[in-house]
Amino acid sequence: MSGGPLQGIRVVECAGYLSAPTACYMLGDLGAEIIKIEDREKGDPSRGTSAVFGSSMTLPNGENILFETANRNKKSITLDLKKEKGKQLLYELVSKADIFCTNFTQAAIAKLKIDFETLKKYNPKLIYGLATGYGLAGPESSRRAFDSVAQARSGIMYALGGEPDAPPAQIGGPVFDQMTGTLLVYGILAAFVARDRQGIGQQVEVSLLGSGIHLQAYNLNTALLRGRQIPRPSRRSLKNPMANHFECADGEWLLLSEPQADRFWPAFCAALGIQHLEKDERYSDAARRRENFRELLAIIEGVFKTKAREEWMRILDAKGEGIAYSPVLRPTDLANDVQALQNGYIAEIDHPSLGKIKMVGSPVNFSATPVTVDGFAPCFGQNTEEVLIDVCGYDWDKIQQLKDEEVI
Repeated sequence: MSGGPLQGIRVVECAGYLSAPTACYMLGDLGAEIIKIEDREKGDPSRGTSAVFGSSMTLPNGENILFETANRNKKSITLDLKKEKGKQLLYELVSKADIFCTNFTQAAIAKLKIDFETLKKYNPKLIYGLATGYGLAGPESSRRAFDSVAQARSGIMYALGGEPDAPPAQIGGPVFDQMTGTLLVYGILAAFVARDRQGIGQQVEVSLLGSGIHLQAYNLNTALLRGRQIPRPSRRSLKNPMANHFECADGEWLLLSEPQADRFWPAFCAALGIQHLEKDERYSDAARRRENFRELLAIIEGVFKTKAREEWMRILDAKGEGIAYSPVLRPTDLANDVQALQNGYIAEIDHPSLGKIKMVGSPVNFSATPVTVDGFAPCFGQNTEEVLIDVCGYDWDKIQQLKDEEVI
């Protein structure tokens, strides 16, 4: 566990798959103690997920990438919440916690009696974090939802695809689950401030749909306010040559993203060796370049294909006068990206069965209470006895009795 800003805060997680577990691993990264309750027979369902979006989720040691990602820095205990003693044990843990987090359906929450109204009887100042699919209100509030469902419903699939007439496209991987977990942390920490200042506990709810809409605030406000969406950014229709991506001689791509087109046009021409076009009347200012963008795009594409990407990056650094650009990286490239590594966005972890590995780190850095991403997901039920002894004060006889009664 890290000694981060949430050290001393205890979280009880009763959740599966990704959104709420994501929130809890983020709280764990910040130093909170996370007690993950898993069904004593089935466990978190993500442990058994073999593939997502067609990609295998199984690691060489048999562990699951989804589970590893969403459950680092946690303690796993097994518990049968269908038994009365299981419920009472959960209530006891909640009474000793600061935060409870779930993403079970409302039907399951009611059946298991782990709703906010029930749990706050055992802890009036409890922060209850809830991740849903569609939100708590409305005619579809009880529907099941997953990441791809939220992608479809939020409108983002019509923002992807690269060409105006292309079919809707999905993002490969559960990015909306990650966003939902992130926003749940945002809400939980705000509620924590309210508890500190006003002495109140409360329920905090976020949804996959709401998170997907929030993620697109600028795009969706544009559509809401003018009645049509921002066009999908086809390379062939982008009229600013310094806001496009280009293939280089080695087949790698380089993105330019410079909105101050007239300011950087002379330096851009110098870097690309096309000074003869700088004052060409067809391209001399942004308006004329927009009028003649197709011809200019063809010229610039040809120039970029004369050198490898690394060479173009050196040239832009030397002659571009600060023009904004980036290599277009593949996800696998990030393992060796110095910028991401030195900021801790990609973290190196010494895993007990996989050895030294790299995983996504923390995007937030603190000057006084630094985050240390050095944990890994627990084995099934790994910490059951530890939690019952350290948190609840149980002795071994009582623990054995719970095992004999198949409560844990």
